[in-house]
Amino acid sequence: MTDQLDTRPVTVIRDAHPDDLPPILTIHNTNIAASTAIWDTEQVQLDERVAWFRDRTGAGLPVLVAAIDGELAGYASYGPWRTKSGYRFTVENSVYVDERFHRRGIATALLGELIDRARRAGTVHAMVAAIESGNTASIQLHERFGFRTVGVLPEVGHKFGRWMDLTLMQLTLPIDPD
Repeated sequence: MTDQLDTRPVTVIRDAHPDDLPPILTIHNTNIAASTAIWDTEQVQLDERVAWFRDRTGAGLPVLVAAIDGELAGYASYGPWRTKSGYRFTVENSVYVDERFHRRGIATALLGELIDRARRAGTVHAMVAAIESGNTASIQLHERFGFRTVGVLPEVGHKFGRWMDLTLMQLTLPIDPD
């Protein structure tokens, strides 16, 4: 019997660079157009993604990408849950994968790294995921990392001619806020 080499492409998770913003924009706009992962109904322009990137990285928050053979396959980040200072230890995560790369463990790798970054930062006590309730793949992904459903808001969104429910999930991380 001969050993077979694993020929699957390697997924590299790394910090995003400004050069990554055009493919991030493509993934973002595809999700706007074709999914309920993003509840916007209008496509955004590159300047919006540039401002988003600058806001996140300028605040020391992670913006990660997954690359396979040099091609951007997905991105993830977390940012403030709400703007009031009492929420400063709570963030909301976002993970998006190009549909051509679904079911390859990319979302798992991205979310795992986001959680690791939050733990290392020592400033995140609660990580929230706000997921369209019919998105069972995303709900199951978050459950695998220990997120639990803390609420469902019925019919708070409308897209593609239908009302959508929002499932709120939370992962609590230990920190010392003092």
